[in-house]
Amino acid sequence: MTFYLFFKRILDVLVALALILIFLPIWLIIPILILFDSGWPVFFKHKRTGLHGVQFSLYKFRSMVKDADDILHQKNSLLLNKFKKNDWKIKASEDPRVTHLGRVLRSLTIDEFPQLFNVIKGEMSMVGPRAYLKEELLEQMKRYPDTRKYLRLILSVKPGITGIWQVNGRNEIPFIKRAQMDASYAKKTNQNIFFDLKILFQTPGAMINKW
Repeated sequence: MTFYLFFKRILDVLVALALILIFLPIWLIIPILILFDSGWPVFFKHKRTGLHGVQFSLYKFRSMVKDADDILHQKNSLLLNKFKKNDWKIKASEDPRVTHLGRVLRSLTIDEFPQLFNVIKGEMSMVGPRAYLKEELLEQMKRYPDTRKYLRLILSVKPGITGIWQVNGRNEIPFIKRAQMDASYAKKTNQNIFFDLKILFQTPGAMINKW
């Protein structure tokens, strides 16, 4: 393990634990609000592609109805087409699967808080490329063949809760540009703990600008 990876792991654990403690009231309140709003479960697990292409379960506070995936893939072809056409994302305000509380959680990025446990488990980092869906990668590589050359680099590092394109435009950046930015971050020549710290410090501002 390089010094960079050693210090990055220490940074990941310390920041994740600090954020869990700082936002402890949210961890207590949000599950109760979700239960009252749309019932059990309060957490949502989704398979994502991690380091070296290994699949892992990414955690979130549930912000959608319980059968959200079935609605998207089996019951609503128009929504699925819109989802794929828009680079595998839909604004919460335009997605009928998102609950009323879920729209608030997403606007404040609170739904992503449980990913801190993915960081502690070592499946994710605080800073890194997006944790892509396997199907998303396959579809996008077909749609943008030039991005295939970036895949090896993207999967050579752990995915992150935040990253270089999240603080430079978030979802407004098209997939082909996101893939370029993620691959650039993953290059060993660009790996720098101070660059990771810079992205972390820029993340709150990017979240505020999202509102």
